[in-house]
Amino acid sequence: MSAVELGEHFAAAGVEGWLHAIDIDTGRACGYRPDTPRPLASVFKVPLLVELCRQADAGLLDLTERVRVPVAGRTGGPTGLSAMRDEVTMSLRDLAYLMIAVSDNASADVLVGRVGLDAVNAMLDGFGLDATRVLVNGADMLSSMSEDAGHGWPYQDPDELSRMRALDPERTNRSTARQLAELFAMIWRDEAASAGSCAWMREVFGLQVWPHRLAAGFPYDDVDVSGKTGTLPTVRNEAGVVEYPDGGRYAVAVFTRSFSPAVNQPWADAVIGTAAHTAVDRLRRI
Repeated sequence: MSAVELGEHFAAAGVEGWLHAIDIDTGRACGYRPDTPRPLASVFKVPLLVELCRQADAGLLDLTERVRVPVAGRTGGPTGLSAMRDEVTMSLRDLAYLMIAVSDNASADVLVGRVGLDAVNAMLDGFGLDATRVLVNGADMLSSMSEDAGHGWPYQDPDELSRMRALDPERTNRSTARQLAELFAMIWRDEAASAGSCAWMREVFGLQVWPHRLAAGFPYDDVDVSGKTGTLPTVRNEAGVVEYPDGGRYAVAVFTRSFSPAVNQPWADAVIGTAAHTAVDRLRRI
């Protein structure tokens, strides 16, 4: 695999791309522009989950604590509590499940309120992931888009998109493909939190409901793909881990930016899996 080959994959799909893949057990790695900061979109929920688990490990919170989430003030979105019409009461742990499995914005922001963004960034600093920052919650990210565009969704005008803070890595939640893959590798090596917490995080990432990006590159019954997607106008991301039946484990992060503002771009989704498979295949042949 060469950088040229990966670049050709992305160009054929009408996107710019950034990728990093790591053999979790040997440390071997390969990538394509892996150190360029990019908007995380909903992938910011990954470091939030890690810090939630670390606080639970430290006895600062109890994941079984039940939290009342009223309708008023709930962060919007198309899934989970964001799409529900009635007040709910559920545990912090179940809020975290919804945040990852269906990318529920409302659940994520309840957890941001409990965990704190400063704590998330301090954790990232402690891991040496200083290019990864979580600056805003989901509600602020969504509201900034309507403020910058001057109207609500849909956002498809290129001039409006160019003004959006949510799409500018200098002004929004951001990471690099390398650091995001490293964070997933730490979770799979039981280094990001306690062994029990890491095992639970792996379980939750395995429950993500969308197979159309990273998992699409590995259509095999005996290969497991776990991860977290992120989507904003022109932005499609996914990061996670691919596990083979022979024990091979590979953390992969892929960021993309589309040249078109169209909402439905199946080729842009599919290239995430195609590029990830190319990188993992290279690692398996080294």
